[in-house]
Formats: sequence, structure tokens, C-alpha cells
Amino acid sequence: MGDMIIGPRLYSCCKCRNHIALHDDIVSKEFQSKNGRAFLFSHAMNVSMGPKEDRMLMTGLHVVADVHCGDCQELLGWKYEKAYEDLQKYKEGKFALEKIKIVKENW
Repeated sequence: MGDMIIGPRLYSCCKCRNHIALHDDIVSKEFQSKNGRAFLFSHAMNVSMGPKEDRMLMTGLHVVADVHCGDCQELLGWKYEKAYEDLQKYKEGKFALEKIKIVKENW
């Protein structure tokens, strides 16, 4: 009997299990947050955004917005709105979600 595919592998909010991001949208797993590892995703869903602000991160100054779960408002990470350094431009429009704030579904 073959493995049953239930749907795409994805990540959900650690608190309410709201679907947040697809495994296929991971750009990098090599990010750091103040709470440990973070994954960079090209897209996120069912989230709400905080105000944009300048924030000094390990890789320099960026304009970022906090990313909250659209259901329970748990802080999940941040979105890169603008990078000031050319080497960091690839992050623009992408979402850094903290590993401790997201849980795997359908694995």
C-alpha cells in the first residue's frame, strides 16, 4: 500500500494551527532570529502585517514589518520590505518565520 498524500507539506502557527506557509516556498533555512533559527519563505498566507520600520539586523539595516498569525495574532517573524545593501536585495518581499513559532503539517 503506497503512502497517502494528504496535501502539500506546510507550516502552521504554533498556537492555533492556522496554515502559514508551504514547504515548497522555503528559500533558505540559514537565518537567525533572536529566538534561534528562522526560515526564509518566498510567500506566506493567512498572516497580518505590522507597520513598516527600519530595523538593524545581523546583515545590516532593513525595512521590515512584523508578521502575525491572521487568526490568533501570534508574532511569527518578519517580512523584508526593503534592503539597503545590494547583496541583501534578494530578501525583499520575503518572509522570515521563526522555527519555534511554526509547526510542520502533512509530513
